[in-house]
Amino acid sequence: MAAMLLTGHGGIDKLVYHQDVPTPTPGSGEVLVRVTATAKNNTDRKAREGLYPTRDKGEVTSFAMGGTPTLTFPRIQGADVAGRVVAVGEGVDASRIGERGLLDFNLYPDARRDLNLMPDYYGHGADGGFAEYIAVPSDQFHHVPNPELADAELAAMGMCSYQTAYHMMTSAGVKAGERVLVTGASGGVGTALIQLCRIVGAIPYALSQRDKSDALLALGAEAVLDRSNMEDFTEQVSELTGGEPIDAVMDLVGGEMTDRFIDTMIFDMKRRDSYPRLSIAGASGGNLSEIMWTRVYLYQVQLFGVSHGTREEAEQLVAWIREGQLKPVLHAAFRLSDLHQAETYFVNRGSNYLGKIVIVPDAQWADHGAPFALEAS
Repeated sequence: MAAMLLTGHGGIDKLVYHQDVPTPTPGSGEVLVRVTATAKNNTDRKAREGLYPTRDKGEVTSFAMGGTPTLTFPRIQGADVAGRVVAVGEGVDASRIGERGLLDFNLYPDARRDLNLMPDYYGHGADGGFAEYIAVPSDQFHHVPNPELADAELAAMGMCSYQTAYHMMTSAGVKAGERVLVTGASGGVGTALIQLCRIVGAIPYALSQRDKSDALLALGAEAVLDRSNMEDFTEQVSELTGGEPIDAVMDLVGGEMTDRFIDTMIFDMKRRDSYPRLSIAGASGGNLSEIMWTRVYLYQVQLFGVSHGTREEAEQLVAWIREGQLKPVLHAAFRLSDLHQAETYFVNRGSNYLGKIVIVPDAQWADHGAPFALEAS
Protein backbone atom coordinates (compact mmCIF):
# COMPACT_ATOMS: atom_id res chain seq x y z
CA MET A 1 0.00 0.00 0.00
CA ALA A 2 0.98 3.65 -0.23
CA ALA A 3 1.96 5.36 3.03
CA MET A 4 3.94 8.31 4.30
CA LEU A 5 6.68 7.07 6.64
CA LEU A 6 8.19 9.23 9.36
CA THR A 7 11.83 8.13 9.41
CA GLY A 8 13.14 10.13 12.37
CA HIS A 9 12.97 13.38 14.32
CA GLY A 10 13.48 16.46 12.17
CA GLY A 11 12.01 18.48 9.33
CA ILE A 12 9.56 17.49 6.63
CA ASP A 13 12.38 15.68 4.80
CA LYS A 14 11.92 12.95 7.43
CA LEU A 15 8.53 12.19 5.86
CA VAL A 16 9.13 9.80 2.96
CA TYR A 17 6.38 8.59 0.62
CA HIS A 18 6.43 4.85 -0.16
CA GLN A 19 4.11 2.78 -2.34
CA ASP A 20 5.39 -0.65 -1.25
CA VAL A 21 4.45 -0.71 2.45
CA PRO A 22 2.86 -4.01 3.55
CA THR A 23 -0.89 -3.72 4.06
CA PRO A 24 -1.73 -4.57 7.70
CA THR A 25 -3.76 -7.64 8.58
CA PRO A 26 -6.53 -7.26 11.18
CA GLY A 27 -5.83 -9.24 14.33
CA SER A 28 -8.31 -10.67 16.80
CA GLY A 29 -10.94 -8.06 17.64
CA GLU A 30 -9.74 -5.71 14.92
CA VAL A 31 -11.07 -4.31 11.65
CA LEU A 32 -9.11 -3.34 8.56
CA VAL A 33 -10.09 0.13 7.41
CA ARG A 34 -9.54 1.56 3.94
CA VAL A 35 -8.62 5.14 4.79
CA THR A 36 -10.54 7.85 2.98
CA ALA A 37 -9.39 10.89 5.01
CA THR A 38 -7.22 11.66 8.03
CA ALA A 39 -7.14 15.04 9.74
CA LYS A 40 -3.84 16.85 10.26
CA ASN A 41 -3.06 17.81 13.86
CA ASN A 42 -0.39 19.97 15.43
CA THR A 43 0.73 16.96 17.45
CA ASP A 44 1.94 15.38 14.17
CA ARG A 45 4.43 18.18 13.72
CA LYS A 46 5.43 18.30 17.38
CA ALA A 47 6.04 14.55 17.50
CA ARG A 48 8.08 14.71 14.28
CA GLU A 49 10.19 17.58 15.60
CA GLY A 50 10.53 16.04 19.07
CA LEU A 51 8.87 18.95 20.86
CA TYR A 52 7.57 17.13 23.93
CA PRO A 53 10.16 17.90 26.63
CA THR A 54 9.11 17.08 30.21
CA ARG A 55 12.33 17.82 32.12
CA ASP A 56 14.87 19.80 30.12
CA LYS A 57 13.15 22.60 28.22
CA GLY A 58 15.62 22.21 25.36
CA GLU A 59 15.50 18.46 24.93
CA VAL A 60 14.31 16.80 21.73
CA THR A 61 12.20 13.85 22.72
CA SER A 62 9.19 11.71 22.00
CA PHE A 63 6.04 11.65 24.09
CA ALA A 64 6.81 8.93 26.67
CA MET A 65 4.25 8.71 29.47
CA GLY A 66 5.05 5.07 30.19
CA GLY A 67 8.75 5.76 30.73
CA THR A 68 9.87 4.46 27.33
CA PRO A 69 9.25 6.33 24.06
CA THR A 70 6.65 4.52 21.95
CA LEU A 71 7.38 6.57 18.84
CA THR A 72 9.76 4.34 16.90
CA PHE A 73 10.85 4.71 13.30
CA PRO A 74 9.64 4.25 10.69
CA ARG A 75 6.17 5.30 11.83
CA ILE A 76 2.99 6.18 9.92
CA GLN A 77 1.48 9.29 11.54
CA GLY A 78 -2.12 10.48 11.41
CA ALA A 79 -4.60 10.06 14.28
CA ASP A 80 -8.03 11.22 13.12
CA VAL A 81 -8.99 8.52 10.64
CA ALA A 82 -12.20 8.19 8.65
CA GLY A 83 -12.77 5.32 6.26
CA ARG A 84 -14.59 2.09 5.42
CA VAL A 85 -14.23 -1.37 6.95
CA VAL A 86 -12.97 -3.80 4.29
CA ALA A 87 -12.04 -6.84 6.41
CA VAL A 88 -12.47 -8.12 9.97
CA GLY A 89 -10.32 -10.12 12.32
CA GLU A 90 -11.25 -13.08 14.48
CA GLY A 91 -14.22 -12.43 16.75
CA VAL A 92 -15.60 -9.48 14.76
CA ASP A 93 -18.94 -9.80 13.01
CA ALA A 94 -18.49 -9.76 9.23
CA SER A 95 -21.56 -7.52 8.97
CA ARG A 96 -19.27 -4.63 9.82
CA ILE A 97 -17.66 -4.84 6.37
CA GLY A 98 -18.70 -1.77 4.42
CA GLU A 99 -19.35 0.45 7.46
CA ARG A 100 -18.16 4.06 7.25
CA GLY A 101 -16.73 5.26 10.53
CA LEU A 102 -14.42 7.39 12.65
CA LEU A 103 -11.54 6.17 14.80
CA ASP A 104 -11.20 6.83 18.53
CA PHE A 105 -7.49 7.54 18.20
CA ASN A 106 -6.35 6.50 21.68
CA LEU A 107 -4.16 3.54 22.56
CA TYR A 108 -5.85 2.87 25.87
CA PRO A 109 -3.63 1.19 28.50
CA ASP A 110 -6.57 -0.77 29.97
CA ALA A 111 -10.30 -1.29 29.63
CA ARG A 112 -11.40 1.49 31.99
CA ARG A 113 -13.99 3.79 30.43
CA ASP A 114 -13.56 6.70 32.85
CA LEU A 115 -9.78 7.13 33.04
CA ASN A 116 -6.80 7.41 30.69
CA LEU A 117 -3.61 8.07 32.64
CA MET A 118 -0.99 7.14 30.01
CA PRO A 119 -2.33 8.62 26.79
CA ASP A 120 -0.78 7.32 23.60
CA TYR A 121 -2.33 7.24 20.17
CA TYR A 122 -2.45 5.91 16.63
CA GLY A 123 0.15 7.78 14.61
CA HIS A 124 2.56 7.79 17.56
CA GLY A 125 2.65 4.53 19.50
CA ALA A 126 1.18 2.58 16.57
CA ASP A 127 0.80 3.26 12.86
CA GLY A 128 -1.85 5.79 11.94
CA GLY A 129 -3.85 6.98 8.97
CA PHE A 130 -1.39 8.64 6.60
CA ALA A 131 -1.71 5.48 4.53
CA GLU A 132 -4.21 3.60 2.42
CA TYR A 133 -5.14 1.11 5.17
CA ILE A 134 -5.03 0.80 8.95
CA ALA A 135 -5.93 -2.03 11.36
CA VAL A 136 -7.63 -0.90 14.60
CA PRO A 137 -9.75 -2.33 17.44
CA SER A 138 -13.31 -2.83 16.23
CA ASP A 139 -14.81 -1.17 19.31
CA GLN A 140 -12.80 2.00 18.63
CA PHE A 141 -13.90 2.37 15.02
CA HIS A 142 -17.30 3.98 15.46
CA HIS A 143 -19.95 3.65 12.76
CA VAL A 144 -21.08 7.08 11.57
CA PRO A 145 -23.43 6.62 8.61
CA ASN A 146 -24.65 10.25 8.39
CA PRO A 147 -24.99 10.73 4.62
CA GLU A 148 -24.86 14.52 4.89
CA LEU A 149 -21.26 14.30 6.16
CA ALA A 150 -18.53 13.75 3.59
CA ASP A 151 -15.65 11.53 4.72
CA ALA A 152 -13.29 14.52 4.78
CA GLU A 153 -15.74 16.38 7.00
CA LEU A 154 -16.02 13.39 9.31
CA ALA A 155 -12.23 13.21 9.65
CA ALA A 156 -12.21 16.93 10.52
CA MET A 157 -14.34 16.03 13.56
CA GLY A 158 -11.76 13.54 14.78
CA MET A 159 -11.11 12.72 18.41
CA CYS A 160 -7.66 14.29 18.64
CA SER A 161 -9.30 17.73 18.68
CA TYR A 162 -12.83 17.07 19.88
CA GLN A 163 -11.99 14.61 22.65
CA THR A 164 -9.19 16.84 23.90
CA ALA A 165 -11.60 19.78 23.93
CA TYR A 166 -14.29 17.83 25.74
CA HIS A 167 -11.83 16.48 28.32
CA MET A 168 -10.67 20.05 29.00
CA MET A 169 -14.27 20.89 29.85
CA THR A 170 -15.10 17.78 31.87
CA SER A 171 -11.86 18.10 33.86
CA ALA A 172 -12.82 21.65 34.82
CA GLY A 173 -16.46 20.74 35.42
CA VAL A 174 -17.78 23.30 32.94
CA LYS A 175 -21.55 23.53 33.25
CA ALA A 176 -24.51 25.38 31.80
CA GLY A 177 -24.49 29.14 32.23
CA GLU A 178 -20.77 29.45 32.90
CA ARG A 179 -18.57 31.89 31.01
CA VAL A 180 -15.65 30.15 29.30
CA LEU A 181 -12.63 31.82 27.68
CA VAL A 182 -11.35 29.79 24.71
CA THR A 183 -7.83 30.67 23.57
CA GLY A 184 -6.46 29.61 20.19
CA ALA A 185 -10.09 29.61 19.12
CA SER A 186 -9.62 29.24 15.35
CA GLY A 187 -7.80 25.89 15.44
CA GLY A 188 -9.21 22.39 15.63
CA VAL A 189 -9.47 22.20 19.44
CA GLY A 190 -10.65 25.81 19.71
CA THR A 191 -13.49 25.43 17.23
CA ALA A 192 -14.47 22.18 18.96
CA LEU A 193 -14.55 23.95 22.33
CA ILE A 194 -16.89 26.65 21.05
CA GLN A 195 -19.37 24.07 19.78
CA LEU A 196 -19.12 21.88 22.87
CA CYS A 197 -19.68 24.84 25.19
CA ARG A 198 -22.95 25.55 23.40
CA ILE A 199 -24.03 21.91 23.58
CA VAL A 200 -23.67 21.86 27.38
CA GLY A 201 -25.12 25.38 27.74
CA ALA A 202 -21.91 27.26 28.61
CA ILE A 203 -21.06 30.65 27.08
CA PRO A 204 -17.80 30.68 25.06
CA TYR A 205 -15.71 33.83 24.58
CA ALA A 206 -13.11 33.34 21.85
CA LEU A 207 -9.58 34.74 21.59
CA SER A 208 -8.39 34.87 17.99
CA GLN A 209 -7.51 37.15 15.10
CA ARG A 210 -9.97 39.94 14.36
CA ASP A 211 -10.57 38.81 10.77
CA LYS A 212 -11.87 35.45 12.03
CA SER A 213 -14.54 37.03 14.20
CA ASP A 214 -17.48 36.50 11.85
CA ALA A 215 -16.74 32.80 11.39
CA LEU A 216 -16.27 32.22 15.12
CA LEU A 217 -19.45 34.10 15.97
CA ALA A 218 -21.32 31.99 13.43
CA LEU A 219 -19.87 28.88 15.07
CA GLY A 220 -21.27 29.92 18.44
CA ALA A 221 -18.85 32.29 20.14
CA GLU A 222 -20.58 34.88 22.32
CA ALA A 223 -17.87 37.41 21.45
CA VAL A 224 -14.38 37.42 19.95
CA LEU A 225 -11.39 39.13 21.55
CA ASP A 226 -8.59 40.30 19.27
CA ARG A 227 -5.36 38.51 20.19
CA SER A 228 -3.31 41.31 18.59
CA ASN A 229 -4.66 43.77 21.15
CA MET A 230 -3.88 42.41 24.61
CA GLU A 231 -3.57 45.73 26.41
CA ASP A 232 -6.08 46.04 29.25
CA PHE A 233 -7.16 42.49 28.43
CA THR A 234 -9.02 41.95 31.69
CA GLU A 235 -10.95 45.18 31.17
CA GLN A 236 -11.92 44.05 27.67
CA VAL A 237 -13.25 40.79 29.05
CA SER A 238 -15.12 42.55 31.87
CA GLU A 239 -16.80 44.87 29.39
CA LEU A 240 -18.02 41.92 27.31
CA THR A 241 -19.30 39.98 30.33
CA GLY A 242 -21.01 42.90 32.03
CA GLY A 243 -18.44 42.93 34.82
CA GLU A 244 -18.63 39.20 35.54
CA PRO A 245 -15.39 37.19 35.79
CA ILE A 246 -14.68 34.29 33.48
CA ASP A 247 -15.59 31.01 35.21
CA ALA A 248 -13.10 28.76 33.40
CA VAL A 249 -10.31 29.21 30.85
CA MET A 250 -9.63 26.61 28.17
CA ASP A 251 -6.04 27.45 27.26
CA LEU A 252 -4.21 26.26 24.15
CA VAL A 253 -1.66 29.09 24.17
CA GLY A 254 0.35 29.11 27.41
CA GLY A 255 3.52 31.17 27.47
CA GLU A 256 3.39 34.66 28.89
CA MET A 257 -0.37 34.83 28.36
CA THR A 258 -1.27 32.31 31.09
CA ASP A 259 -1.07 34.89 33.87
CA ARG A 260 -3.38 37.26 31.98
CA PHE A 261 -5.88 34.49 31.45
CA ILE A 262 -5.90 33.87 35.21
CA ASP A 263 -6.57 37.59 35.71
CA THR A 264 -9.86 37.26 33.82
CA MET A 265 -11.10 34.81 36.46
CA ILE A 266 -10.01 36.52 39.69
CA PHE A 267 -10.56 40.25 39.17
CA ASP A 268 -13.71 40.21 41.31
CA MET A 269 -13.90 37.10 43.48
CA LYS A 270 -16.98 38.40 45.29
CA ARG A 271 -18.98 37.83 42.11
CA ARG A 272 -17.93 34.19 41.75
CA ASP A 273 -19.90 31.19 42.93
CA SER A 274 -17.33 28.54 41.96
CA TYR A 275 -13.56 28.11 41.96
CA PRO A 276 -11.59 29.63 39.05
CA ARG A 277 -10.47 26.81 36.73
CA LEU A 278 -7.76 26.67 34.08
CA SER A 279 -7.53 23.71 31.70
CA ILE A 280 -4.45 23.70 29.51
CA ALA A 281 -3.86 21.41 26.55
CA GLY A 282 -1.32 23.29 24.48
CA ALA A 283 1.58 25.70 24.51
CA SER A 284 1.50 27.40 21.12
CA GLY A 285 2.51 30.69 22.74
CA GLY A 286 5.50 29.20 24.57
CA ASN A 287 6.37 26.29 26.82
CA LEU A 288 7.24 28.39 29.88
CA SER A 289 4.88 30.61 31.89
CA GLU A 290 5.72 32.81 34.86
CA ILE A 291 2.99 32.56 37.49
CA MET A 292 3.02 33.64 41.13
CA TRP A 293 1.98 30.56 43.08
CA THR A 294 0.60 32.82 45.80
CA ARG A 295 -1.95 34.02 43.28
CA VAL A 296 -2.84 30.42 42.43
CA TYR A 297 -3.37 29.19 45.98
CA LEU A 298 -4.74 32.38 47.56
CA TYR A 299 -7.33 32.74 44.80
CA GLN A 300 -7.83 28.95 44.81
CA VAL A 301 -7.23 28.62 41.07
CA GLN A 302 -7.64 25.01 39.99
CA LEU A 303 -5.25 23.86 37.25
CA PHE A 304 -5.93 20.92 34.93
CA GLY A 305 -3.39 19.55 32.49
CA VAL A 306 -5.22 17.74 29.71
CA SER A 307 -4.03 15.23 27.15
CA HIS A 308 -6.58 13.14 25.25
CA GLY A 309 -9.58 11.76 27.13
CA THR A 310 -11.61 8.69 28.05
CA ARG A 311 -13.68 6.04 26.30
CA GLU A 312 -16.84 7.54 27.84
CA GLU A 313 -16.05 10.94 26.36
CA ALA A 314 -15.30 9.46 22.94
CA GLU A 315 -18.64 7.63 22.93
CA GLN A 316 -20.51 10.80 23.91
CA LEU A 317 -18.85 12.75 21.11
CA VAL A 318 -19.73 10.09 18.53
CA ALA A 319 -23.34 10.24 19.74
CA TRP A 320 -23.41 14.01 19.21
CA ILE A 321 -21.88 13.61 15.74
CA ARG A 322 -24.48 11.02 14.79
CA GLU A 323 -27.24 13.33 16.06
CA GLY A 324 -25.89 16.24 14.02
CA GLN A 325 -25.16 18.40 17.07
CA LEU A 326 -21.49 18.83 16.14
CA LYS A 327 -20.56 20.40 12.82
CA PRO A 328 -17.32 19.94 10.87
CA VAL A 329 -14.99 22.89 10.43
CA LEU A 330 -13.01 21.76 7.38
CA HIS A 331 -10.54 24.15 5.81
CA ALA A 332 -9.02 22.11 2.97
CA ALA A 333 -7.84 18.70 1.78
CA PHE A 334 -4.41 17.62 0.50
CA ARG A 335 -3.24 14.45 -1.24
CA LEU A 336 -1.22 12.05 0.88
CA SER A 337 1.68 12.31 -1.58
CA ASP A 338 1.59 16.09 -1.02
CA LEU A 339 1.97 15.84 2.75
CA HIS A 340 5.13 17.99 2.64
CA GLN A 341 3.06 20.76 1.08
CA ALA A 342 0.33 20.26 3.68
CA GLU A 343 2.84 20.46 6.54
CA THR A 344 4.30 23.70 5.19
CA TYR A 345 0.83 25.16 4.67
CA PHE A 346 -0.18 24.15 8.21
CA VAL A 347 2.80 25.89 9.79
CA ASN A 348 2.45 29.04 7.66
CA ARG A 349 -1.37 29.13 7.60
CA GLY A 350 -2.72 32.59 7.04
CA SER A 351 -5.53 34.67 8.41
CA ASN A 352 -8.18 32.79 6.42
CA TYR A 353 -7.39 29.51 8.16
CA LEU A 354 -10.13 28.09 10.35
CA GLY A 355 -10.61 24.53 11.56
CA LYS A 356 -8.85 21.51 10.08
CA ILE A 357 -7.06 20.28 7.00
CA VAL A 358 -7.31 16.62 6.03
CA ILE A 359 -5.02 14.25 4.16
CA VAL A 360 -6.57 11.95 1.55
CA PRO A 361 -4.84 8.93 -0.02
CA ASP A 362 -4.13 9.55 -3.69
CA ALA A 363 -6.28 6.57 -4.70
CA GLN A 364 -9.24 8.17 -2.85
CA TRP A 365 -8.61 11.73 -4.00
CA ALA A 366 -11.24 12.06 -6.72
CA ASP A 367 -14.06 10.92 -4.43
CA HIS A 368 -13.00 12.27 -1.05
CA GLY A 369 -10.40 15.00 -1.49
CA ALA A 370 -10.90 16.95 -4.71
CA PRO A 371 -14.14 18.69 -3.61
CA PHE A 372 -12.25 20.18 -0.66
CA ALA A 373 -8.95 21.07 -2.33
CA LEU A 374 -7.70 24.61 -1.82
CA GLU A 375 -8.37 25.53 -5.43
CA ALA A 376 -11.95 24.26 -5.02
CA SER A 377 -12.62 26.18 -1.81
